[in-house]
Amino acid sequence: MQELLESLRRWLERDEEVALATVVATRKSAPRPVGSVLGVTGTGELVGSVSAGCVENEVYAEARDVLAGGPARTLSYGISDEQALGVGLPCGGEIDVFVAKAGAPLLRRAVEELEAGRVVTVRPVEDELELVSRPAPRLVVVGAVDTAEALCRGARALGWRTIVIDPRPRFATPERVPSADELAVEWPDEALERIGLDDGAAVVVLAHEDRIDLPALASALASDAFYVGVIGSRRTQAKRREGLAELGLGEETVSRLHGPVGLDVGAESPPETAVAILAEILAVRSGRSGGSLRDRTGRIHAGV
Repeated sequence: MQELLESLRRWLERDEEVALATVVATRKSAPRPVGSVLGVTGTGELVGSVSAGCVENEVYAEARDVLAGGPARTLSYGISDEQALGVGLPCGGEIDVFVAKAGAPLLRRAVEELEAGRVVTVRPVEDELELVSRPAPRLVVVGAVDTAEALCRGARALGWRTIVIDPRPRFATPERVPSADELAVEWPDEALERIGLDDGAAVVVLAHEDRIDLPALASALASDAFYVGVIGSRRTQAKRREGLAELGLGEETVSRLHGPVGLDVGAESPPETAVAILAEILAVRSGRSGGSLRDRTGRIHAGV
């Protein structure tokens, strides 16, 4: 999202003509979901994508034609297309792509929404583009340890908003966690109540201190957060579950807890641990087990 925001600002500053191509429908195992966008400017700049790279060149040519005065259009690509050998999708999927000019008012609104921390895309309305925005997913990390920075760095690359909470001032500093969008030097139960956790939030607890971990977990598990994970050994996890029970949390609520946190990928360093945790978060959000795609018999792309 940061790349898109910077590009939009640049296009507006230069008064660039821009065409946007957006995926409006998918069939079978399409490589990019509905809402994926490719931007093309009058000077030939490209940002984003509508496939795994196999139809971008064709879409680019269509976008340039629109910029030259051609009408908005819907394009269909897929392995069954006559152009399969040239631009067909090697994964066997099919996509419909709508291409139209994007005026400066729409681009300015997109910048405003992105600066407000929202996720944006466009959709066709008749032969024009309409901006659609929604809150960005949030990753809330309790405990400003080294893995917190790796998690925030990875989550931001995914377009998530990142918040780090730690009541210890010497830990919760911009120098230690420069990738956090927000740092809260507060007790986690108080901070989580202030922040509010909806079903677009994931919480990871890393402090490894009961006085911090237990209030954080109790608040997170009682919220609408779709994922709650905590670091620590299996022995530590058992003790935490006992502590949560003593705080009045029922077995069904405690069963939501992912601990030890992350997928079993053999992670050792903080960056590797962050990858394992983020992978599990994505799997839970998609209702997947997180196993190897090689062993999967169903569709690869979630929601297709």
